[in-house]
Amino acid sequence: MQPSEPHDLLLTVDNMFATLVVDDQQQEATAMHNERLQGSLDLLILRTVRSGPMHGWAIAQRLQELSDDLLKIGQGSLYPALHRLQEAGWLEAEWGISEAGRRAKFYRLSRTGRRQLEREVASWEKFSAAVGRVLREA
Repeated sequence: MQPSEPHDLLLTVDNMFATLVVDDQQQEATAMHNERLQGSLDLLILRTVRSGPMHGWAIAQRLQELSDDLLKIGQGSLYPALHRLQEAGWLEAEWGISEAGRRAKFYRLSRTGRRQLEREVASWEKFSAAVGRVLREA
């Protein structure tokens, strides 16, 4: 079913890597799609924690809020991404107490993460401008 209007679109990012592979071409296309989704999620997380330390659930809630409920990031995608970004050195984390009084890991942007965020934003802007030019001309 196609959305009737743009605000009817809902993107749920969860288990984005579970795809049936039909042949080698499909596998290659799926890998590129997954890489793009992963890169987009990484960019969104880095941008969200730029404003200060946040725990995973708060990051997901903030992304959903900022996207007017269009982006819902599932735990199956969020937490592996947070761990991947921490392993890359782009996020630093420490344990603390959440607003609900629970123990939670709070993530913040590292110095390396800030530089990476700048590169990711520049790349995204270049990519989206190119797509925009093609859409206007096609």
